[in-house]
Amino acid sequence: MTANTSEAHVVETSGLPGVSFGRSADGLPVALVGDTAFAMVPGRDGRQFLATGWRIGRPIEQWRRDDFYGHSGELADESEFRARVAENAEHQREKRALGRREIRSSANTPWGPSQGATVYAEGVTAHSTAGHGGFHLSAERNRKVNSMLRAPGGWYEEDAAWAIVALTYPDLFTTYERRHADLTVRGSWPDAWEAIFGCVLEPGESREKDRRAFELRHADDWIVVSAILSDQQPGFTEVIAAKGGQRTEHTPVRRYLIPKDEYGISGGPFGFIIDPERHTVYDGPSSFVTWAARGPA
Repeated sequence: MTANTSEAHVVETSGLPGVSFGRSADGLPVALVGDTAFAMVPGRDGRQFLATGWRIGRPIEQWRRDDFYGHSGELADESEFRARVAENAEHQREKRALGRREIRSSANTPWGPSQGATVYAEGVTAHSTAGHGGFHLSAERNRKVNSMLRAPGGWYEEDAAWAIVALTYPDLFTTYERRHADLTVRGSWPDAWEAIFGCVLEPGESREKDRRAFELRHADDWIVVSAILSDQQPGFTEVIAAKGGQRTEHTPVRRYLIPKDEYGISGGPFGFIIDPERHTVYDGPSSFVTWAARGPA
């Protein structure tokens, strides 16, 4: 038996599935939960991230990096890797206990014909299509959605609006799903979240609130809205900046040249702010194919 193989072991969770931890053939920390495989994979700048795979038909000690394709966020260390895997195992256990049913469906959805659906409960159905998907709530179910979040037709797309369904019917979702739903509603619909729960979200608790605050603080600043490496000025990034970062047809815009290294590390979550003391307006040849001034500088 190899050294890698001897490190593989199974940790049983409450109910199925269990969790198998081990080392891959190329030395990565790996784990198996049901049919889902996990690995802690090195990325750039010494960072680690959680990678996923599906139904790898070999023993753990024979897995390799190229068996994994999904990217599920950064990891601080192996302890966090194990915690994230255990969290997924509990999520899968809870999901099985909820008894969701897979059905065939040919329903018309806002994203195209349904290619299959999952019934969470009577009147709560998640549809998959060729390109997207989301939930549909019956009229009765939809009436219970908070009016600030309610979609008139009862359709809630899978990227963010699914969280509205989970917030309204938490008993149909796992602990993991409820936690992410809460974060999603906070981030995208903070006004509704505050009205529902009767408290105010502080800075850092809602991306949308933070974005609004950023725009208020920098309404008179020039903020980058588009960038490209300069062909004419090596080592620089050519940027288009708009007043207040607004992307409207009539918003004034300017071009600047920013040192490539500075632009790469200095941008905040809502945009790079031009410093008029250091950055000067650039009127030279452009690397933007369709550049045209949309307003006075």
